Amino acid sequence: MTTTPEATEAAAAFDDGFHVFDTTLRDGAQREGINLTVADKLTIARHLDDFGVGFIEGGWPGANPRDTEFFARARAEISFKHAKLVAFGATRRSGGSAAEDPQVRALLESGAPVITLVAKSHDRHVELALRTTLDENLEMVRDTVSHLVAQGRRVFVDCEHFFDGYRANPEYAKSVVRTAHEAGADVVILCDTNGGMLPAQVTAVVATVLADTGARLGIHAQDDTGCAVANTLAAVDAGATHVQCTANGYGERVGNANLFPVVAALEIKYGRQVLPEGALAEMTRISHAIAEVVNLTPSTHQPYVGVSAFAHKAGLHASAIKVDPDLYQHIDPERVGNTMRMLVSDMAGRASIELKGKELGVDLGEDRALVSRVVERVKERELQGYTYEAADASFELLLRAEVEGRARKYFRTESWRAIVEDRPDGTHANEATVKLWAKGERIVATAEGNGPVNALDRALRVALERFYPQLAKFELVDYKVRILEGKHGTESTTRVLISTTDGSRDWSTVGVAPNVIAASWQALEDAFTYGLLHAGVEPAE
Repeated sequence: MTTTPEATEAAAAFDDGFHVFDTTLRDGAQREGINLTVADKLTIARHLDDFGVGFIEGGWPGANPRDTEFFARARAEISFKHAKLVAFGATRRSGGSAAEDPQVRALLESGAPVITLVAKSHDRHVELALRTTLDENLEMVRDTVSHLVAQGRRVFVDCEHFFDGYRANPEYAKSVVRTAHEAGADVVILCDTNGGMLPAQVTAVVATVLADTGARLGIHAQDDTGCAVANTLAAVDAGATHVQCTANGYGERVGNANLFPVVAALEIKYGRQVLPEGALAEMTRISHAIAEVVNLTPSTHQPYVGVSAFAHKAGLHASAIKVDPDLYQHIDPERVGNTMRMLVSDMAGRASIELKGKELGVDLGEDRALVSRVVERVKERELQGYTYEAADASFELLLRAEVEGRARKYFRTESWRAIVEDRPDGTHANEATVKLWAKGERIVATAEGNGPVNALDRALRVALERFYPQLAKFELVDYKVRILEGKHGTESTTRVLISTTDGSRDWSTVGVAPNVIAASWQALEDAFTYGLLHAGVEPAE
């Protein structure tokens, strides 16, 4: 684990003035459904370092082989530009010595320059969980901190269950903070471990503890009341200069304070630079990249970085945004690497269509009749069950058809059919046949698939790839079916949304029909047409 002199100098201003401390690799990994390999942890550490956080808590070396391996590989494989790697562990055992404690030794052997110790600050936890005395707990904190400091390590102390402990016995909770500070801890972190606090309570407690102990304080907030970000900022308001967060708010139960809205608030709302110059604009990319590593779909409605964070649907909003985007946006989305999106739906007005056309690169000029025609067309189609806010590609094809006076056609469908055969051995065979016209030629193609829609997709490719080799790059990556309100059961209208990629661009299309296969065919036709359009292929007819 190495750093360049330039990186050390650039990071110094953030390290000592205000700490952005990320614990995704430890606390965030405790979220249900997240199981990180060592390779995953190394990848996330690189993303976090690129983002410019000051500290990355990598795990608990000695507690499990995976974390021990992570620290060994991080030292050898990552040259941190901005962050310092942090090892997490506990104070020494009751009745022992920090110098002889094997778990404390493992922290030193990790090679991490910074160590975070978790310490009990709630008197009942000391007596019931540690099964020791209050005085011995203070000695455990003092001995472990001073030993690690003497070994040249920078030490932070997490006071577990601090706020609950403060409510039960404020003087003892403060004595743990004071002991850690006097033993040499750089920062003492007040942890809302159960996540039950509210912002006003956090502000009052942090201000009191800061005044009574003189320690440098940090905050670690869980999100059980939905207030983790607000509680973190409340602690900053009260004087905390160290915030512990996780990427995308990952964490145990409902999660931790989300790194991205905390950092964005500090930089944009508070005017406090806590990241290297220009790093904030990488926030959306980093958020989504980490979501991919942990194999969780990025939250579309996450503040600042969600794809819906700056999406506008109501016609009233669109009219105002056309005049000035700031009228319905609290910041310019480009500041955090995001973009404004206009959603086209039955709520759309003229301004929505004009702005969406501009976003898609379709020039509507000053043709008010054209825009009005598109508005009515969208409302008519949405009444039938189409949804264009989730299918930009289908909307663009509709828009271009109105502008150009005809639909884009790379092929013409004569007929199609899909057959599902239930065999005696319990297996199923799915076969599709398509009859098409392309470039003046009639094509009949048949293909099998693992389902009727997959068979249709393959049959289309068999029929068209010799005319349009670009189709070889197209891949269906998501398929959603929705039964719409109205008739019941198998008589209901069905909406299908398909997401497709060519490796560099993703697009979504929609189909609606009483038959799920017919709806799928519509969405497939649009997906192929849109992909060929943006591949620069001229229509066949």
